[in-house]
Amino acid sequence: MEPTVEGDLLGLGRIRAYLVEIGAGKYVNFLITQFLALILASAFRSYLHPSKVSASTRHAIGLVIGLFFGYFCFGQQAIHIAGLPAACYVVIRTQNPQIVQRLVMVVALFYLSCIHLHRQYYDYGSYSLDITGPLMIITQKVTSLAFSIHDGFTREMKDLTQSQQQHAIRKLPSALEFFSYTLHFQGLMAGPLVFYKDYIDFIEGCHIMKQASANAKYDIEKKIVHEPSPVKAVVKKVIASLVCALIFVKFATIYPIKTMKDDGFIAGSGFFYTLWYMMMATTAVRFKYYFAWLMADAICNNSGLGFSGYDERDGVTPRWDMLSNIQVLEFEFGTNFRNCINAWNAGTNRWLRMVVFERVPKRYGTVLTFSLSALWHGFYPGYYMTFATGALIVMAARIARKLIRPAFQQTASSRAAYDVLTCLVTRVFMGYATFPFVLLEFKASLRMYLNVFMCLHLVALFAVFVLSKYVPRDGANRSSRRHTKLKVDGADERQPPVVVPPASLPVSHLLHKKSAAMAVESDAFANASNAATTGPAGMRFRGAENGRRSGEAGVAIVPEPPQQPMRVHDVVDPFCLTTTTTTTNGNHKKTDDFLSEEDNNNSTSVAGRGVGSLFKEKLEQETRNIEEFIDKTVTGFVELKDDLMRMKGGDGALYIPRPLMDGNSNNTAAGSIGNGTGTETLTTGGINGGGGVGGAASGGSNAFLKKEIDALNAAIVQQANVLPAVLSNGHAK
Repeated sequence: MEPTVEGDLLGLGRIRAYLVEIGAGKYVNFLITQFLALILASAFRSYLHPSKVSASTRHAIGLVIGLFFGYFCFGQQAIHIAGLPAACYVVIRTQNPQIVQRLVMVVALFYLSCIHLHRQYYDYGSYSLDITGPLMIITQKVTSLAFSIHDGFTREMKDLTQSQQQHAIRKLPSALEFFSYTLHFQGLMAGPLVFYKDYIDFIEGCHIMKQASANAKYDIEKKIVHEPSPVKAVVKKVIASLVCALIFVKFATIYPIKTMKDDGFIAGSGFFYTLWYMMMATTAVRFKYYFAWLMADAICNNSGLGFSGYDERDGVTPRWDMLSNIQVLEFEFGTNFRNCINAWNAGTNRWLRMVVFERVPKRYGTVLTFSLSALWHGFYPGYYMTFATGALIVMAARIARKLIRPAFQQTASSRAAYDVLTCLVTRVFMGYATFPFVLLEFKASLRMYLNVFMCLHLVALFAVFVLSKYVPRDGANRSSRRHTKLKVDGADERQPPVVVPPASLPVSHLLHKKSAAMAVESDAFANASNAATTGPAGMRFRGAENGRRSGEAGVAIVPEPPQQPMRVHDVVDPFCLTTTTTTTNGNHKKTDDFLSEEDNNNSTSVAGRGVGSLFKEKLEQETRNIEEFIDKTVTGFVELKDDLMRMKGGDGALYIPRPLMDGNSNNTAAGSIGNGTGTETLTTGGINGGGGVGGAASGGSNAFLKKEIDALNAAIVQQANVLPAVLSNGHAK
């Protein structure tokens, strides 16, 4: 019975009825939790700022809210949200770090697979909200944490890649830290994936200074780092997510995905309409994911999580894209599968690269990465049909690109026409390849393919087995010789030859030319000196914990500038394509491993432009105009809030740290916190206490050890001189 006007003053009944009609009624609880999380995230940033409460308080409150959201959405099924990480935590605390990453991977995937099979058996082909979504995110978190523990406890820094160095962990998380990380309310329902060290930095308030000090254009000598406000970024992402939700609601009723299962639709649909319906139905479904991912990103940003430094162009515009999962325009207007997939589900791409692609032999990297991605998604046949079809289309697209693209590179208008053409073709092929992923069922998907005579499969096979014979080989040979030369020169494709320190406190350059052994020995003294160090305004800085060590700043092994380019691989999901990033004198260039050198050089600018047509440029201009309008609107509110919070005597008063050391003293390090104790001071003469590190270093120490301690003291002193203070209210522009 329809609700009456008197009993439905707010119209909630009609809204729920409409959502049920379009098949979205099951997402009502999810929507409630996400909008509530957006509000609570602002309170979390304001009233639970690291300068006001302890890290334990932030951990506990984030965990409690996450558990409440899980129970509100899933009821008794929420026990699995706690069960999977609990089982993995037992493994982490009891097993050898040499094998802990493998055991956690097995336990997490086995638990997740059981839930996938249970859902598939009892609710086959359902599109309802279920517990597998949060469990997939939790699986990414616990496995990435286990690999970080393995790297930190069992491997040398010089043997790790740059990303592995940044995420390596040398202290096992406590139960509160672990469950807060896996179940915090900002990312429980829809992600995005955040790595453990980044989350701990956020909880303890280190992330702002870490990113600011890593930015070369930021004037760190001012000693004041204004904590940037995420309000503008949050408003933009919320508006974009709502627009995506409206598009989904509108087109999901016009092109429902379930219609493709109906016998009448298949019998009454022609060839071209079937292709059109595939493209439109999958596009409508994508906007549901856009809404969820953009809203989840906004929630994290609103709580202060996701800051990635400042814009390289001006050095002052904050960027909040560290956790961004989707780039909508890049995906929708991509000119080939590779560009589209690079813009899709970036968190899963980072996870696959961390736990598989960087750790296995190159010849097995693609297969194993594909296998993990497929197992992680579940066991519906539609997933595997999409993966197989997409891989075939990608192979064909590379061959066709080599043959067709050169003919369109003569003039600017022909290049624009080529971009428009490839964008439209990519839309059709994308819908053709991905509709089984959302249809799920094998029989229904096969019937749809047969209704269009498997046309694009045949086109792809023709390109792979026939057109490939006409691809010029000279460019490929030059590319092969170039790759071989790089490998002979010592630029390992799997591990860069240069160990670049992660974003950390700005002191690593002081130990620039130290060898690995010297850095490790110095690090032992740094851990003893800095273990109890605390920062201004209640901000805590960990010493030995999780690898952020005073004197080494995460990694102190920085060799001489490389003479050859540095090449690393990126992996994309779900088709596990590989591109190569070449770094020469700080300039980065991405190339396709399967294209010729000439084709890569010609495609550098075009690939970055997306469609490159006048329509695309006009759309980008309109997007910038909308962003500028939002900036101007939001700026007034932010400035008013800043003025109110910076009033004299207010909680938002600017904090300038007191000097941490006496410039005339030679025996007190920055980490001593002014207490003058020997255990927190590195000296070579045993002055001021005789015990601890100072006493240990006195009395007949050789010249080598004395030189190392002096260098470490100089590093700590320099660190104290440039250590910035963070505006504690958390709302500065």
